Amino acid sequence: MYYDKIGLLSPSGRSLAGYRLYTDQNVSRMEEIARLRGAGVKLDQIRKILEESSSKRAAILRERLGAINAEISRLRSQQHLIIRLLNDPSLERASRVLSKKQWIRCLERAGLNEDGRDRWHLEFEAASPESHQDFLESLGLPADEIDEIRRHYQKMIKQSS
Repeated sequence: MYYDKIGLLSPSGRSLAGYRLYTDQNVSRMEEIARLRGAGVKLDQIRKILEESSSKRAAILRERLGAINAEISRLRSQQHLIIRLLNDPSLERASRVLSKKQWIRCLERAGLNEDGRDRWHLEFEAASPESHQDFLESLGLPADEIDEIRRHYQKMIKQSS
């Protein structure tokens, strides 16, 4: 087994027929390795997690989460760019992309006017600034427009405090 070869999970022994034997502790370790691999954690980092403190685990998992968030952001930007390059707005539906125009239309159909959208942004920025940033990026807005929107609502939040 590869994990045995690299020293990540060694069997507790061998049967008379040469089969690897694993204890309940080995099985628990393997389950933890599988969970971490499922989260995209690299094997060298898994070794650190298993051999070091729980604070190392948290740091590595936080780092992985940050990398995933950055990759999602890059992929969203690529989606929007490809749709623009192909000049085919119908691809927005097929690629799980929502444009600013579509989002505003949805909110209007749901009965939210400009004041309602303002309240929505304000609450979103107050409750989860990073998620608000992600949402605005998902609409394919340019960075300067996102910054302007967020600064506006951050100012409103400070004024209401």
